[in-house]
Amino acid sequence: MNNKSTHLQWRTARHVLGSCSRTLLALTFLFSGFVKAVDPLGTVYKIEDYLELGFGQILQWAMPLSGTFAILLITTELLLGVTMLFNVRSRWTSWITLAFYLLMTPITLYIAIANPVTDCGCFGDALVISNWATFGKNVILLALAIVFVLCRKAIPQLFNGWAELCIALLALGTTAGIMGYSYTHLPFIDFRPYKVGNNIRELMENNVPPVVKTYCLFEKDGEQKEFIYHERPDLNGDSTWTFISQETRTLSEGKEPTITDFYLENGDGDDVTYDILMDPEPITLIVMYDLNKRNRKQTERAVKLYKERIENGEQCYFLTGSSTDDIETFAQDNEIDTDAFLFNDATPIKTIVRANPGVVVLHEGTVISKHNMRQVQLKD
Repeated sequence: MNNKSTHLQWRTARHVLGSCSRTLLALTFLFSGFVKAVDPLGTVYKIEDYLELGFGQILQWAMPLSGTFAILLITTELLLGVTMLFNVRSRWTSWITLAFYLLMTPITLYIAIANPVTDCGCFGDALVISNWATFGKNVILLALAIVFVLCRKAIPQLFNGWAELCIALLALGTTAGIMGYSYTHLPFIDFRPYKVGNNIRELMENNVPPVVKTYCLFEKDGEQKEFIYHERPDLNGDSTWTFISQETRTLSEGKEPTITDFYLENGDGDDVTYDILMDPEPITLIVMYDLNKRNRKQTERAVKLYKERIENGEQCYFLTGSSTDDIETFAQDNEIDTDAFLFNDATPIKTIVRANPGVVVLHEGTVISKHNMRQVQLKD
């Protein structure tokens, strides 16, 4: 009887541990996969950063495969999340999850030590965490994956046969739909500071300075007392206090502005950022972070949009991170004056709008609208 009771307790414990680890892993994969799926280009850019900055010349050959890697990563995370949540094919999902974290944990340790990128991108722009926090997260998830492998047999299967296949196909179809829409249009949830309704100028200026005060310790009649520097007694004509020591303390660390890397430079090298952000008239920015990587068909439509806006007397500029030579070639090929171009670094441009080309309309610094060029209606 005691043996049966012990066996039952052990099986119950394995069931609870396995179910908890499975659920936590599933929710992590679903959240991570979803925020990447709604911003697939952001995932591509982050993988490119890893390949270029994280591993030097070793993986430069893989740069053209960044899109493929992004699709595989997003699909894997969402599929594992769904199958684990419904406990579908637990044997396969548990071992694949364990292999995933056995691979990712040492990689994130290297990233934390080398620090080639500022954040891991594991939760996209929805939740930015440090590289060391990412490594710690993966250590915890690796431990949960081990528990899931060891305890999976104690978790009853809810679905079998065709039901399992239908769940997997539904997960794949949903993933493809989310990624496809977000790629051909724009992310339907924008986690970045340039989302519609935000004022770029305000987010460039919303820093909070640190609070720093200097304290002085004085003594009088055997009693010690601390004064703020400008209230110290010797500055107020009281010489009965004896100075002991002085210390400067940071009471509040402050906060960096939300946007730190936005600037606009014209062809003459002049900073026109605030001229654009404070203009009382709407301004259209046709954004192409790299003129050599643009979609050719959509570029023709972008040029047509520019000429339409100019003919209507509206302000319109191309915003790019390309070189002067590339700008001149593009301008000449499309019969556009080079004065129509503004420059920023490619990295913040990629953050502004997830399209190449994309269209952003500003009014006094506020983002009025954002579109993939595919969405823009042109005159016949």
